[in-house]
Amino acid sequence: MLDLVKKILIYAEKLSDYAEVRFENAKKNKIIIKNGNLEATEINKSFGISIRILKNGFLGFSSTNDLKFSNLKQQVNKALKLAKLSKKILKKPIKFSEEKTFKDKYIVKEKIKLENVSLERKIKKILEIEKELIKTKIKLPIRFFEYSDEIREKIFMNSEGTFILSKIPRISFEYMITFLSNGFSEQRVFQYGGTGGWELLNKWKLKQKILNEAKMLPKIAKAKKLPIGKYDVVLSPELTGIASHESCGHPYEADRILGREAAQAGKSFVKKDMLGKRIGSEVVNLIDDPTIPNSYGFYLYDDEGVKAGRRFLIKNGIINSFLQNRETAAEFGVNSNASSRANEWFSEPIVRMANTFVLPGNYSFDELLETIKNGVYIKSYMEWNIDDKRYNQKYTGLESYLIKNGKINKLVKSPILEITTPAFWSSIDAVGKDLEFAAGTCGKSDPMQGIPVWFGGPHIRLRNIVLV
Repeated sequence: MLDLVKKILIYAEKLSDYAEVRFENAKKNKIIIKNGNLEATEINKSFGISIRILKNGFLGFSSTNDLKFSNLKQQVNKALKLAKLSKKILKKPIKFSEEKTFKDKYIVKEKIKLENVSLERKIKKILEIEKELIKTKIKLPIRFFEYSDEIREKIFMNSEGTFILSKIPRISFEYMITFLSNGFSEQRVFQYGGTGGWELLNKWKLKQKILNEAKMLPKIAKAKKLPIGKYDVVLSPELTGIASHESCGHPYEADRILGREAAQAGKSFVKKDMLGKRIGSEVVNLIDDPTIPNSYGFYLYDDEGVKAGRRFLIKNGIINSFLQNRETAAEFGVNSNASSRANEWFSEPIVRMANTFVLPGNYSFDELLETIKNGVYIKSYMEWNIDDKRYNQKYTGLESYLIKNGKINKLVKSPILEITTPAFWSSIDAVGKDLEFAAGTCGKSDPMQGIPVWFGGPHIRLRNIVLV
């Protein structure tokens, strides 16, 4: 494959001002178990090449899994034709930011190789969780488990001299359990994910965690509704994470800011001139970092061959940077920060998040509570909503507690936090020293590209917030 990628790149660069070739080979497994029944298994192998060229300031993209050299030349010609056609649509030519070139190879290591774990063993592991839930006698009419793993190999080359080889194994486990009794129902949905081998599934201790959550659902169902009013609010890393992803990560994607995602995944309330403006309190530091070892959104080079690193989106409450690919970076007059990702070999890379989270602060959990006379601790959520500009947001708590005189008190029923994005980040006055992550599959574009991400952070404290 290496020789073939080199050969087609040489052909493409003769016809273009810039060319890149990306080969991907992915092996995937998926298991779905619902209410104790094996609903589906999937064993999938997918490979192909994508070609992207820039000619006279216009971009063309094509992809194929027919790897005959004669067909690959046709794909180059197709990309060239599309570049010429785009001249009729685009108002101005496209430029790419100038970036350093790299030659590198990286592999995520597996302590227990996914390929060495049989399908039967994977199914058995999930059914062990099912058996423990049945033993509890808790009325859980819906028990849904989805396991997936993949091993993805990539070759990336461009006409500037960048050459990247990578091999990344990923594993994910998502579950949904629903409690129902006497007209009361509560539902818990969560996803774990990471890069590495089978050892990650053991590290997550799924059986005990899901069992604990199942036992909590009947108690949550019996909790009393919170009186409408203003409260000091402590949010768990789970809530911090989803807010980071939805109300900071997405609106800071440069293609949204430029209006290019408006018809697909939404707009952004953020404008180019807001860079350097205050959006939150001084204690808020929010980053996106693809390079965290074993993270679900891990990579060291993006799908444009740009080297990845930590990206400070908010620094001390100030908007510090946006997520950029080479095209948007050129328009903003900056360098790309390696935010270009494609979910498959046949998809064009676009601006995406990786692992988005609030940096830890200096407070212990008890210190966050101790000055609160009347407040609420929201540990997990059952629902979130946000508008397409990422300005108005809403979170409905699941496991949530009243805080009285600095101490956790009793469970409260479904507190709802509805607030604007600037008000949310400006209300934070203290940040915990802990750090936790959840996994997700972030959706964007049309056709939809689902991409693996982490989101998280520490516990945070918000002052004087209206809850309903």
